[in-house]
Amino acid sequence: MSKINCIGVLTSGGDAPGMNAAVRAVTRAAIYNGKKVKAIYRGYKGLIEDEIREFQSQDVSNIIQQGGTILKTARCKEFTTPEGRQRAYEVLQKESIDALVVIGGDGTFTGARVFAQEYDIPVVGIPGTIDNDVCGTDSTIGYDTALNTIMDAVDKIKDTASSHERLFFVEAMGRDAGFLALNSALASGAEAAIVPERETSVAQLDQLIANGFRKTKNSSIVIVAEGGGGAQGLADRIHKLDPNYDVRVCILGYMQRGGSPSAYDRILASRLGVAAVDALLDDQRNIMVGVQNDEVVHVPFSKAIKDDKPLKDDKYQIIQILSI
Repeated sequence: MSKINCIGVLTSGGDAPGMNAAVRAVTRAAIYNGKKVKAIYRGYKGLIEDEIREFQSQDVSNIIQQGGTILKTARCKEFTTPEGRQRAYEVLQKESIDALVVIGGDGTFTGARVFAQEYDIPVVGIPGTIDNDVCGTDSTIGYDTALNTIMDAVDKIKDTASSHERLFFVEAMGRDAGFLALNSALASGAEAAIVPERETSVAQLDQLIANGFRKTKNSSIVIVAEGGGGAQGLADRIHKLDPNYDVRVCILGYMQRGGSPSAYDRILASRLGVAAVDALLDDQRNIMVGVQNDEVVHVPFSKAIKDDKPLKDDKYQIIQILSI
């Protein structure tokens, strides 16, 4: 393996609070170890188009508290083609970048894995996505902040729900994963969580709501993952089932991606940023750095991408018990 003198860093896919903290950690860890670091703007698209500049320590000052990503992010269909990846490799050679740190989710890691195999370049991934759906790590950067954003919003919605004796369907992000919906339901005291990992019929949902809303409560909250049927669709079906319900829908949308990262996400991003640089300097490649039981771990891209991260079944039962 050739000696690593310069490390490139990029953010890709959906933005997540804490990505800037990870960029900061990668930059300063590289400089601390006597390496150059080059920032690649707009993800793989910027890599192909050579939107790259060298970072010094001061370039990442005062960004740990900022949401989003100062490196920007963009979708890049061209990188899914051999020709696009060839162009990306040529840019890396031109910029004398010897290794990459990529911050993102499944799509980011899928592209990184193929690229690393084709051109034998060391690549280490840092999991950054609010969905928390990357296997091999207990948490992803941005998840804790998004979870707290949802919880704060639901706390406010509960005030008006109680005042008007209404049933609210609150839609959280999570097209293929229900971590945000399930855990925000538990944290906010919601009556139910509808997630894509579990099939929930209208009759079951009606029974679930009836157990609490009709008997002992003057309002109810149901958290719905966007991939769990959609809040508006479920609200329409419940209203048809029983027009007496005063049903309202709140789609939280992209507010879940924004905001200053929580202390947990800043700490996680800082740890994983340093761990990514350490892994590269230890001749690791084609892996993701994650955290399991509060310990940094190395997970092959193949495992992080292939395996589905399971939801904990006991949380459904806890929600049911506490919603009476």
